Amino acid sequence: MSIIRQPFRYSNFNAVYWLIGINILIFAVMRFLEPRLSYNIEIHMAMIPAAVIEYKWVWTFITYMFLHGGFTHIFFNMFGLFIFGIQVERQMGSKEFLLFYLVTGALAGFFSFCVYYFTNNYMVALIGASGAIFAVELAYAVFFPNSIIYIWGIIPLRAPVMVLGFTALELFFALRGSRDNVAHLTHLAGFAFGWIYFLIRFGVNPWRRLTGR
Repeated sequence: MSIIRQPFRYSNFNAVYWLIGINILIFAVMRFLEPRLSYNIEIHMAMIPAAVIEYKWVWTFITYMFLHGGFTHIFFNMFGLFIFGIQVERQMGSKEFLLFYLVTGALAGFFSFCVYYFTNNYMVALIGASGAIFAVELAYAVFFPNSIIYIWGIIPLRAPVMVLGFTALELFFALRGSRDNVAHLTHLAGFAFGWIYFLIRFGVNPWRRLTGR
C-alpha cells in the first residue's frame, strides 16, 4: 500500500471540539487585549502576502485559519464546523480529520497567496477558517450523500445539493468580482483541495458519491 494512502489507526479524541475551543479562545483573548498588542498578534497570524514574501512568515498559511474578524464571522464558521465536522471526524477518525482540515485550509491559504501575488494585492490580510470548513462540508456530503440539511431550519436540501449549490454561489461571487470582503476564492480553493484530497488520499471520486453514479 502506498504511504500516501496508508490509513491512521482509528481514534476519536473530539478534535472538532478542540478546534472550536482554540478558535473561540483566540477570538476572546484578542478582544480583551490592549488594541495595539491585539493588532500586533493579528499581523503575525493573518496571511499577508507582503509579510510572507519579505519576512518568510510561512506559518501564517496555518495560523490565518484561527483568526476571525467579528462575532458573526466566527459564529457561522464554528457552527458549520460543529454541524458537519463532528460527523466527518467520526467517519474519518480524529487524526485523519485533523490532517484533512489543516492540509485543505493551508492549501486554500497558499492558493489565495498566489492569487494575491499575481494580482499585486500584497497587503491583503486573509483570516478565517472558511476554506477548511468548505472542505469539511464537501466531506460530509461525500460520506452522507442522502443526508437532509435544513437551510435556515426550514428548507430541506440533500447534502450534495447544498454543497454544490453553495459552491456555485461562491463561484458566481468570485467571477463577479464581489467587493464584500469575503474571500470567495479561498472558499472555492478549500472545496477544490478537499476534492483532490479524496482522490489522492482515499482513491474516492467525490462526483460519484455526490451524484450516485
